[in-house]
Amino acid sequence: MTAQHMGRASLAWVIGLAASGCAWLEPATELRPGQSEAEVVQRMGRPTARHALDAGGVRLEFNRGPAGRTTWMVDLDAGARLVQAEQVLNPSYFIRVVEGMTREELLRFLGRPAHRAGEWQNRETWSWRYETNDCLWFRVTLSAEGRTTGGGGYMPDPACDVNDRARD
Repeated sequence: MTAQHMGRASLAWVIGLAASGCAWLEPATELRPGQSEAEVVQRMGRPTARHALDAGGVRLEFNRGPAGRTTWMVDLDAGARLVQAEQVLNPSYFIRVVEGMTREELLRFLGRPAHRAGEWQNRETWSWRYETNDCLWFRVTLSAEGRTTGGGGYMPDPACDVNDRARD
């Protein structure tokens, strides 16, 4: 095989890998109501958490963190059939975080945070990365009793390149 053919083969391999990677990043786009839990898991991979829902249902969490910027929540009914699938790391969900939510409610709502930091007075701050052009992450503070203190807020994401922020 010539160097030119090897180069083309390598390029084709990279393009194929990138295409399959894109499917992995947004696998829920192929989910449909009524699919079985086995079909969901086959498409999405193993869930990162399971959360009980009312009426015997379950919410499967597919967290792409800690560096990822999406978390898919897939709700199944009591018969283990897909009801809905939503990407929850976005401002329309963040504004629904309210004072007094428990740790468990927050995990069931937004999923596992990308970062957890202890604060003074036994508080803890949880942070989620999400898709944004502003290089921010969403943060929520939990009291020593494990309840949210107010809603959430936005802060610069420390994982962003400092030079990128200096140019803004």
